[in-house]
Amino acid sequence: MAKAGKKDKNAPDGTVNICRNRRALHDYEILEALECGIVLVGTEVKSLRDGHATLEDAYGRIDGREVWLIGAEIPEYLYGNRLNHKPKRARKLLLHRREIAKFALKADEKGLTLVPLRMYFKDGKAKVELAVARGKQAHDKRESLKKADAKRDIDRALAARRRK
Repeated sequence: MAKAGKKDKNAPDGTVNICRNRRALHDYEILEALECGIVLVGTEVKSLRDGHATLEDAYGRIDGREVWLIGAEIPEYLYGNRLNHKPKRARKLLLHRREIAKFALKADEKGLTLVPLRMYFKDGKAKVELAVARGKQAHDKRESLKKADAKRDIDRALAARRRK
């Protein structure tokens, strides 16, 4: 059986990445991020341990006193039986009441949304990093790309200079 992912060198011990939402960093300006637990059924955990999940179209929704992860896809477990899970079902996220209240206030502001950034295992438990984010306009995206290119060029020049 394949592992979910590789341990990050820079991450704390016991953290294994399952998947990342790369589009979120491109499409949104991240204001604040928070680690959440996630309620899963057995076959979902097995599928995650195999490294199968997608957060591309996922978002968070606050419903009363609960936070839900909508649109995240965890494919059916390959060796599951008729009791296998539904791949795109809504999954409850585990947060303290004060964290939910704080997130609810920020998410209710105009133009802000809850976006999952990554899913990972921490000490054997599945976690989701959820962020309060603001959507970027097209010109903001171009500006971000220009900054990233400039930074990359500077880093290359410094690396080349160090090699000499």
